[in-house]
Amino acid sequence: MANSINRRNWIRSSALMAGSAAFFSGALNKLSAMPVKAKQVLFGKEHLTDADVILQGPPVMKARLSANENPFGPSPAAKKAMTEAMESCYQYPFMKSRELINKIAQYEGIQQSNLLMDAGSSPLLHAAAMFYGKNGAEIITGDPSYNDLAGTAANLGSKVIKVPLTADYKLDLDAMEAKVTASTGLVYICNPNNPTATIVDTAKLKGFCERVSKKAVVFIDEAYIDYLPDPQAASMMSLVKAGQNVIVARTFSKLYGFAGLRCGYVVAQPDTIKNLSGYATGMMSLAATTVAAAAAAYQEKEFLTDALKKTMASKQFLYDLLKKEGYTYIPSSANFVMFPINMDGQRFSQEMNNRGVSIRTWKFSGKDWCRVSIGRMDEMQAFADAFKQIS
Repeated sequence: MANSINRRNWIRSSALMAGSAAFFSGALNKLSAMPVKAKQVLFGKEHLTDADVILQGPPVMKARLSANENPFGPSPAAKKAMTEAMESCYQYPFMKSRELINKIAQYEGIQQSNLLMDAGSSPLLHAAAMFYGKNGAEIITGDPSYNDLAGTAANLGSKVIKVPLTADYKLDLDAMEAKVTASTGLVYICNPNNPTATIVDTAKLKGFCERVSKKAVVFIDEAYIDYLPDPQAASMMSLVKAGQNVIVARTFSKLYGFAGLRCGYVVAQPDTIKNLSGYATGMMSLAATTVAAAAAAYQEKEFLTDALKKTMASKQFLYDLLKKEGYTYIPSSANFVMFPINMDGQRFSQEMNNRGVSIRTWKFSGKDWCRVSIGRMDEMQAFADAFKQIS
């Protein structure tokens, strides 16, 4: 099995083992020589993370709308599978892991050698940053965009090139392509993009990938693609099947409601999977309960459709509220909405926090912005009540 799940292979593939020791040694030596303030900036502490916002909030939260979680999941079938898996969780979940891998491979029309799973997509983003950012290689990304991969690469000494978004807050594919050189190790595309929830034209993205992947690896992060009307049509999965130098990442953390369970995967060429395996923990990092839940929930159409319907209803509630209060917003293709605010972002976040509502803020394009995750209707009402007091 390409996505090997035996214990020895798990240890051998760990990024902390000898295969990457030299790489980490150099990075850690550089880090140890830095002053404390420089280390804080390096690790992104000039910006709060989703975890920072939640941990700094009040103990009792009326509405947790800062981490793009799906409050409607996981499904009853996934919960039942987790409960049943507890009976045998003293055993490694080899059989259930094989079942999950087979399900994904069959649905996507790929070989198992094209697939690598891990505890969420984050470890796989980190693996790509470590492998493709080696020896100071350049990583190209949007600005703003999801920073997990690019931030990890920067932490370890890679040069990160951030390309501003277009006037309509979408990834600027033309400008990103123009930045590709012989020094480029990887181009990162988050589509739909986080934090703006915008999506690029599918045909244009395919053309971009076909051209750029001949020069550098293109990493397409499709964490939020399940929120689109036709995820399969918008996906770049077909490019992997066509043999192109493209990596596609997926996660169960969003529409499936698995943010706390941790399950994700990448699909790429077999050689790429082998390269990433040396920097990722792989299938053995998934708990037996998570594997069982994922196998039960994968492509569970009825539940996914219902969760999507509820998300859209809550999103429309938010749209209506913002319009009524005189605010504009970026039309969303995901489970969150971004809109410009009329006060300093840090102050806005604190005022909302004081009212039991956690959100995220950004500063770009000369404005302060709020990103609101879509929650249950009672959470959206709590947001509305707090927002009206300070808007």
